[in-house]
Amino acid sequence: MGVADNLERELPYLRRYARAVTGSSQRGDALVEVAIASLISEQGPAVDRLGFFTKLETAIRDTLPEATDAAGSDPASRSRRALLLTAMEGFPVSETATILGCETDEVGELMVEAENELTRSLQTTVFVMEDEPLVAAHISQIVSELGHEVVGQAVTRDQAIERCRALKPNLLLADVQLADGSSGAEAATIITEELGIPVVFITAYPQKLLMGREGEPVYLIPKPFRPDMVKAVVSQALIQNLRAQ
Repeated sequence: MGVADNLERELPYLRRYARAVTGSSQRGDALVEVAIASLISEQGPAVDRLGFFTKLETAIRDTLPEATDAAGSDPASRSRRALLLTAMEGFPVSETATILGCETDEVGELMVEAENELTRSLQTTVFVMEDEPLVAAHISQIVSELGHEVVGQAVTRDQAIERCRALKPNLLLADVQLADGSSGAEAATIITEELGIPVVFITAYPQKLLMGREGEPVYLIPKPFRPDMVKAVVSQALIQNLRAQ
């Protein structure tokens, strides 16, 4: 019994985290492949979730020069990764410290640093594409608490495209399946290509979009979602977008 026993279960989550850290599906998946190859070459005992993420963190530090910088303004910094590991991946502080190779007390400091950075510099305009009114209202409330302005909402593909063209938001939050059976992913592709903005997908089936295929989303939030997860992923998407400009 070895690495392969747990890999199938953990692979989508490793991809989700690595993509969020790098802001790229391709770069994130490549880091996951490096981590897995390293584990296989070691031929050790079966690895649990903590072990997989610890090895992935090693690959991130070895591959991304900016990952050694603790500054919260850097999207690949330890402060950003600490927030993603706790809020998005659900690791307790003690396990996050193990993954990052630091003391438990430092994890709390890193998270505060990352959250302070977000509230200071990321306020922007957001469009919500979601066909469930209560879910849309919840999402809008969460991003508003971060200081963002929700400039519009839509429940169908064509409605979303039309409104985004008029409103020109700086971030799109999109469900995959919309009210009339139309594709939120299709709408998001058109909107993001025309406006050059990041998109965060919110879906009940995130694993289906984390298979390692070309063109898969970078940022994914599963339903049902926690407010801290939405805040962490939305903020990471905005930071990465600013860095790319």
